[in-house]
Amino acid sequence: MSERVPVGFLNISKPLQLTSHDVVAAVRRRYRAKTGAKKVGHAGTLDPLADGVLVICLGYATRLSEYMMAGRKSYRARLTFGATTSTYDSAGDILSRSDASRISRAQIDAALPQFIGEIAQVPPMYSAIKQKGKKLYELARQGVTVARPARDVTIHDIEVISWRNPVLELEINCGAGTYIRSLAHDLGDALEVGAYLSGLTRLASGGFSLENSIDLKTILESDDWPRHIISPYDALRDYNRLALTDHEIQSIRHGGFIQQRAGAPSDLVFAFDSAKQLVAVLEPRGEHWKPHKVFPAQS
Repeated sequence: MSERVPVGFLNISKPLQLTSHDVVAAVRRRYRAKTGAKKVGHAGTLDPLADGVLVICLGYATRLSEYMMAGRKSYRARLTFGATTSTYDSAGDILSRSDASRISRAQIDAALPQFIGEIAQVPPMYSAIKQKGKKLYELARQGVTVARPARDVTIHDIEVISWRNPVLELEINCGAGTYIRSLAHDLGDALEVGAYLSGLTRLASGGFSLENSIDLKTILESDDWPRHIISPYDALRDYNRLALTDHEIQSIRHGGFIQQRAGAPSDLVFAFDSAKQLVAVLEPRGEHWKPHKVFPAQS
């Protein structure tokens, strides 16, 4: 008989070569065998040539993925100068080559500040962004290139870790939606020699860090893997949280509004019962909170 395990999140260290979908599919098989449930997703894609933190959502926590994806990201990136590729990383076809031997550390230091702060970034053609109903990478595979509108992204800081021409290693702290492949390409353009992303590790995503992650192998081979599940209460510790009374819980479960409390946050809140089980995501409506998402009671 299948056995119930808590819903929540797994902080998995994704290995190279696997897609995010590959990891989700492997965890789904394990989760289904344990619980009979099969709802598994992820909170932010990592390319096959990237490794590091991949947040996996289990059960109703899949409905929280948008909040998990909204947090800051940290990356260690390796850039190779002197070439450009179709995908902006080492998976693509080489489109151009140039001599990068003239590039100095001083030139790199001078070029980096323009990429810090709120910047307009054009996403790569090989991305999952949709345009007129089609994903850009689907068009790219058909040999079609379309104009992509620039999007505002935030890069909080960039630190040079090492420079050995033509390879630069950076540590990057940025907001959601930032393409490190585009940053590599654009820095190569700024230095007029071209560049592509030749390695990427996600060090952190929101409150999930690489140092606290677990190997995918542990999930797939260990019998006690459920102990690694992080509850929504713990995962949402950096958000506004609210403890509800039993009366408020009943009202919310029937679609009712509840009165905002003096001194409580007036924007989006995550509401829990006395057992720290997530009841609902609430949004403000005048002097009340209304249910935005309601979650099933946990037995």
